[in-house]
Amino acid sequence: MSSPSLPARGRPSRLDRARTVQTALDLLNQSGLDALTMRRLADAMGVQAGALYRYFATKQDLLTAMAERMMDGASDAVTAADDGDWAGQLTALARAMRTALLSHRDGARVFAGTHSNGENTLGFADALVGVLRDAGFPDDDAALALYTVANYTVGHTLEEQAARQPGNGGPADPGVLRDAVTAGAYPHLSATLPTLTDQDFTRLFEFGLGLLVAGLRARH
Repeated sequence: MSSPSLPARGRPSRLDRARTVQTALDLLNQSGLDALTMRRLADAMGVQAGALYRYFATKQDLLTAMAERMMDGASDAVTAADDGDWAGQLTALARAMRTALLSHRDGARVFAGTHSNGENTLGFADALVGVLRDAGFPDDDAALALYTVANYTVGHTLEEQAARQPGNGGPADPGVLRDAVTAGAYPHLSATLPTLTDQDFTRLFEFGLGLLVAGLRARH
């Protein structure tokens, strides 16, 4: 049975870049990044796989376009933060980026390494750098802070989405970590085990983000 968002196989469809990206995101949410192939995308759109290359020369080009779509509206977070409070604005932008990546299955994996030059991604970057420049940070510090905040957010979300995969049973499983620590001589890990195995990813993200802001505040 076809998803309501995807045309039935064989149904005539008009191929365009925007609908191709949206269909790819629909497939991503349904089955994950590993199952997303150009052939499966073409089947979902009712076209031959070669037709997709009119818009995307490689799958990486498609992923970059998907990452760009994910960031739609993320830069708007700066207007909702406290006026004149650079720390609050920076925090709001980082939270918006995490939310954007979490809104799609494997969103952080798609985004990582894409380096989109689209208006959504560049608009977000410009907003973050602008917050710091307006607050009096040197241009170099503002630019480096952009990379630091973005890399932290993507890295955290990568781990968060991997840990949230149902029944992974891998090293990220808190039960696996708990058994390994309690079976060995790790007194410091044992003492902090409740926190280490806590699955409150928002708390973890906010703690790290707070450290970044505190570091920038001290540097400023």
